[in-house]
Amino acid sequence: MRKDVRILLVGEPKVGKTSLIMSLVSEEFPDEVPLRAEEITIPADVTPERVPTHIVDYSEAEQSDEQLYQEISKANVICIVYSVNNKKSIEKVTSHWIPLINDRTDKDSRVPLILVGNKSDLVEHSSMETILPIMNQYQDIETCVECSAKNLKNISELFYYAQKAVLHPTGPLYCPEEKELKPSCIKALTRIFKISDLDNDGTLNDSELNFFQRTCFNTPLAPQALEDVKNVVRRNMMDGVKDNGLTLKGFLFLHTLFIQRGRHETTWTVLRRFGYDDDLELTQEYLFPLIKIPPDCTTELNHNAYLFLQSVFDKHDKDRDCALSPEEVKDLFKVFPYMPWGPDVNNTVCTNEQGWLTYQGYLSQWTLTTYLDVQRSLEYLGYLGYSIIYEQESQAAAITVTRNKRIDLQKKQTQRSVFRCNVLGARGSGKSGFLQAFLGRNLQRQRRIREEHKSFYAISTTYVYGQEKYLLLHEVMPDIDFLTETDLACDVVCLVYDVNNPRSFEYCAKVYKQYFIDSKTPCVVIAAKSDLHEVRQHYSLSPHDFCRKHKLHPPQPFTCSTNEAPSKDIYTRLTTMAMYPHMAQADLKNSTFWLRASVGATVFAVLGFAMYRALLKQR
Repeated sequence: MRKDVRILLVGEPKVGKTSLIMSLVSEEFPDEVPLRAEEITIPADVTPERVPTHIVDYSEAEQSDEQLYQEISKANVICIVYSVNNKKSIEKVTSHWIPLINDRTDKDSRVPLILVGNKSDLVEHSSMETILPIMNQYQDIETCVECSAKNLKNISELFYYAQKAVLHPTGPLYCPEEKELKPSCIKALTRIFKISDLDNDGTLNDSELNFFQRTCFNTPLAPQALEDVKNVVRRNMMDGVKDNGLTLKGFLFLHTLFIQRGRHETTWTVLRRFGYDDDLELTQEYLFPLIKIPPDCTTELNHNAYLFLQSVFDKHDKDRDCALSPEEVKDLFKVFPYMPWGPDVNNTVCTNEQGWLTYQGYLSQWTLTTYLDVQRSLEYLGYLGYSIIYEQESQAAAITVTRNKRIDLQKKQTQRSVFRCNVLGARGSGKSGFLQAFLGRNLQRQRRIREEHKSFYAISTTYVYGQEKYLLLHEVMPDIDFLTETDLACDVVCLVYDVNNPRSFEYCAKVYKQYFIDSKTPCVVIAAKSDLHEVRQHYSLSPHDFCRKHKLHPPQPFTCSTNEAPSKDIYTRLTTMAMYPHMAQADLKNSTFWLRASVGATVFAVLGFAMYRALLKQR
């Protein structure tokens, strides 16, 4: 909502502009009226809307046209004052004042107007018959108020309506000619309805309506009040209530009714609670709350965030197959202004045989986004309504910023859950195959991936000593002279070479010596395509001798040319090295260490799958 409101009073001389302001301030009619009142500011705590309000007077006798134009450009709302007993002042509203104001304001952001008929104490009749056609002709006119500065009639109401016209404008919400909500308002309210429909059955049941009411207005509805609301909808439309729940049509009808009855502040309260600004766009403050990320720290989702994302998955997994079909994914993202996930996502995380996102794959993609681009993750959580559903100040409450990596190394332990492995190797060495094998895809399945849908990331879970962790693999472009800090910043490095290509290992050796020889980042050499005949590498040292010389673990044979899903042992080893980098040069060369990590991973993978199945049964 606006931080303050600026009200400008204009009109012909002697219509009572200054008297209205002085009557409001002193609560009595002034004996002597100056040509113009000084600008006054009403503090927030004495206004109904709790917003500081500036009231500005205009005097033709004291001010130039240029000064008037400046005041018009600064005003949030303009009151055009006329005298109810002066026909000429009424005519000037349309012949002079409205055209003048329109000429001085931008067509797309017209300032709201209020017609003020002063001196109602001097006549017995109302000016409304004359004014109504004017109000119908000009959409910018919010309302008309008849008042008397002398009798103090409707003075405070006049300034309340002026405030309301700024803070709760009708223009963005409703089209009076069509007598219906504007498309942008329907779009915003539809998103709000979908977020509030917690079970995604297309209606708001009593529990959901109460949650919505408490969220927006801090008070639940009594059972009778709930029934009264639904009865109003039932009386006015056929399909507004279904199975005793409010449908989207019924929800939109209620807001139309509020606006038609002059209660548009109710609709604005709802819109602002769900993050909308005066133009019915989600605010930057809502979508991108401030979050500080010091250097060498990473970003992860916390427990509450995963619970929320699980509930979003459950809400849209209508056939309960623990995967999201393309239609279910589309439905999930209906609350977004665009489709955030492209076809590459299906090649970044685990999918089922049909290529649909599994529950694990879905959470993995969220984990990846939060790690690589936390601002985007905050934006996405904002569209889904995380802070509203979980009653948090902002979706920044969903993010854990990990401690500096140097502290992890000093303490020889980490609290992180996501570890990054950069995969380097010459072109054609098998890097892409290595990434896809992590997602359980053998060579046969990998050949179905279209080139334009290829991903340079793969993320999934591994188990190290019974702890579930995420391993994020990133395939780095093989231009050795242009590796950036991002290409090098990671928790563990994979150097991949093709055992069947004599020139493949040279790249790994050069990259290691140029970038990682003095680094504290653990490195592993992967002998890819190990199902093929191993040829002698055209390098001064064989891969085994190179590893021995530089105190690296021997090259790890790897192939994804298998009938079943490729082995995941190597990925567990990589995660273990990332978690315990201080042991990389010592214990990790000890084969029993590898064995313990792998066996632990296998046991907990089996246990994890059993628990997951049990959870699914409960769901």
